[in-house]
Amino acid sequence: MVNSMEQNIIKRMQELITIINEADYNYHTLDNPTITDQEYDNYLRELFKLEEKHPELKQEHSPTSRVGGEIIEGFHKIKHEVPMMSLSNVFNESDIISFDERVKKEYSNPNYVVELKIDGLSVSLLYEKGKLVCGATRGDGVTGEDITHNVKTIKNIPLILPEPLDIEVRGEIYMSKDSFEQLNESRKRNNQELFANPRNAAAGSIRQLDSKIAASRKLSSFIYHLPDAQKYGIHTHMESLRFMKKLGFSVNPNIRIVKTIQELLEYVEEWTEKRDSLPYEIDGIVIKLNDLDGQKRLGFTAKYPKWATAYKFPAQLVLTKLKDIKFTVGRTGQVTPNAMLEPVLVMGSTISKTTLHNEDYVKERDIRIGDIVAIKKAGDVIPEVVRVETSRRTGNEIPFQMATVCPICGSTLVRRTNESAYYCVNDSCDKKRIEALIHFVSRDAMYIEGFGDRIIEDFYNMGYLKYFYDFYELHRNKEELKELEGFGEKSIQNLIDSIEKSKENSLERLLFALGIRHVGKKTAKILAEHYRTIEKLMEVSYEELTTICDIGGIIAKSVVEYFLTEENCTVIERLKQQGLNMNYIGEERIIDTEFNNKTFVLTGTLEQLTREEATLEIEKRGGKVTNSVTKKTTAVIVGSNPGSKYDKAVELGILIIQENDFVEKLNNM
Repeated sequence: MVNSMEQNIIKRMQELITIINEADYNYHTLDNPTITDQEYDNYLRELFKLEEKHPELKQEHSPTSRVGGEIIEGFHKIKHEVPMMSLSNVFNESDIISFDERVKKEYSNPNYVVELKIDGLSVSLLYEKGKLVCGATRGDGVTGEDITHNVKTIKNIPLILPEPLDIEVRGEIYMSKDSFEQLNESRKRNNQELFANPRNAAAGSIRQLDSKIAASRKLSSFIYHLPDAQKYGIHTHMESLRFMKKLGFSVNPNIRIVKTIQELLEYVEEWTEKRDSLPYEIDGIVIKLNDLDGQKRLGFTAKYPKWATAYKFPAQLVLTKLKDIKFTVGRTGQVTPNAMLEPVLVMGSTISKTTLHNEDYVKERDIRIGDIVAIKKAGDVIPEVVRVETSRRTGNEIPFQMATVCPICGSTLVRRTNESAYYCVNDSCDKKRIEALIHFVSRDAMYIEGFGDRIIEDFYNMGYLKYFYDFYELHRNKEELKELEGFGEKSIQNLIDSIEKSKENSLERLLFALGIRHVGKKTAKILAEHYRTIEKLMEVSYEELTTICDIGGIIAKSVVEYFLTEENCTVIERLKQQGLNMNYIGEERIIDTEFNNKTFVLTGTLEQLTREEATLEIEKRGGKVTNSVTKKTTAVIVGSNPGSKYDKAVELGILIIQENDFVEKLNNM
């Protein structure tokens, strides 16, 4: 039972929490401070003392948690209820106009909300009854990492909402330019490695196990998306932004509704010029259809929403000297020339090397050792040599010569017919084996966490790893591995646990991990869905494979040849003996001749199914959904208010299926 003294303490704590939370909101969200820094510090200090003296009375969401102190052992995985999809990119005015035209084919007179694209780290924030319960990174879009302990330290992310809502919001965590400079100054004084740019600093800060470190980095956030907005009676994206601001979230002030393509282009031009004046980094402009019903009507591609896109600022060009060209070997044996550069800063990142792709790429541009070359980061990500400054040549430059032997094993290289690349065809080449092992554990393959490139290379050189199945026998060497520098009981056990967990992966991950030539992530999924077990796939003929939608002759030949190789079959048998799942874990494919190996296009507003549901039903029955109507289209499924796709289908004489008839076909199965 709470006595009167405790009641007074609780009352004072609540008063202080209210004052501090209001001050945080006014300062960080409204940019309108209502108390002095000294007053704020005094209130916070008083709350700290009360909580230290009466820890049993401390509230879970007290603002004192923003100073950090919670330390976790590792990051737990969080599955997003609604996937966090990335946006498609456009890079010039023509691309923006094309995006607008695509939208107008299915939605007349669109209004867009245009926003600054904050260069930071995507985050999902989940509240239950108005209290922050989870903060998670985007991860791969489906599964992220739980960073709640660090999110709580960000002062403009509310711990408690003014309404007891169950709600998820999404946005960007970033570091301001001033905070970035202060952080690097501090690291410089302590002889620590400097961060390359604010984005890297923010990402490194939010993934600290000790929340005190994250708290000291002065991170900020802008919230820009409400996944389930219509649940709250909201009809437009702009309304959702205002709603989130009312709840206490920081929403970027430089947002605008534009009604014409000209207004849109003017906004892009304005912020392209003004971006350097901002106190934080931006790397583009986000364009979203304002009407939420319109967003639903347009739907999604396999990867991106069709109602939004991101304009990326033009890549920054810088000049540097190409000091040397070195050759590397990939997992397929492809030997790639790489430019060794005098280190140069490009878009916030220090670049000292970049790929030159292949012999043809280098010779077409006449790239020579000793040249002054122009470097850009394509899409602000991948550095690329775009041209040679021939006017600055001295005559001492060395013309390019493609390697004729593997730089690792010395085998003669082979240039395959109709390809620009050269290959090491020695199956015993150490570098090929190492790269294959690295690919096997990668995120989209078996996803065995904890194996960095260096660890795999070290384990290979020590004799612990040579074949894929060796990962699943590492537990036999546990005691030996614990003796290695940098490894202990816990780290080795984490590796072994991750290896064991990977045995449960669905077949498509294993197929991609095996590194079958021309079989990427998407093709692996198609094959796994179609054949369900690896045994059936191993017996398939070239002729049968080529009857499958999206499986052409080149892929079919590669798959058949892979399973005819005795060594590959031995590896699969060993993996099977180790307990790896060899079956597809997914929905059972329905054999339906109405849909199997046929191509469909959806147009208009579907009322009985969402576009995503309709697409899933078609794919489950062996069909394929595309965006464009062509002569190869089997049928166009039509909802209300169909657009130009309907007209195109009529023009080409393509079968038209009304939504009611489509649903009836599904129900008759």
